[in-house]
Amino acid sequence: MARQLDYHTIREIFARFQQAEPEPEGELEHVNVYTLVVAVALSAQSTDAGVNKATRELFKIADTPQKMLDLGVEGLIDHIKTIGLYRQKAKNVIKLSQILVDDYGGEVPNSRAALQSLPGVGRKTANVVLNMWWGQPAQAVDTHIFRVGNRTGIAPGKTVDTVERAIEDNIPADFQRHAHHWLILHGRYHCKARKPLCRTCIIRDLCQYEDKTE
Repeated sequence: MARQLDYHTIREIFARFQQAEPEPEGELEHVNVYTLVVAVALSAQSTDAGVNKATRELFKIADTPQKMLDLGVEGLIDHIKTIGLYRQKAKNVIKLSQILVDDYGGEVPNSRAALQSLPGVGRKTANVVLNMWWGQPAQAVDTHIFRVGNRTGIAPGKTVDTVERAIEDNIPADFQRHAHHWLILHGRYHCKARKPLCRTCIIRDLCQYEDKTE
């Protein structure tokens, strides 16, 4: 684990991220906040590309909680059976859709606690939805962010929660809204798990990773 970088170094890192990608976006396809919740819930232990392939046709016919309930578990499974853990995920999507209809008038609530009360929606999923749809500076720490945070020293921590707190505490406020997308994209395409592309990395000179590739 790298030591925590200082304020000025972190500021320079995110200034470079911002210059390279001023408005980073999540890669999960969705048509409204409900389909975003479903897509993120389905993405656990799956790739965004795999989820997008499965949901592209699904969201054309089931883009509201009631339409999803009308489709039913088996109908949903037909669309998402290429995704890992599809059976359990289908059950969770139907359950959360029923709760949204019964308790929230078919609308998706926008507090972390309410989102996390939905089946299959954990803190990470709630943070993604709060950030991507409502623009809150919520930090959804996935494996990419955990790796980048610890390798670079941007947000070191032994657990997901400590990395999330390190991001919130150390990244300047003006970069908070897009911080998790910059970090995810950096981890997905540059600071890869097995073979990081250090040679072409835009923050190579600021990163504390000791085993940089040439």
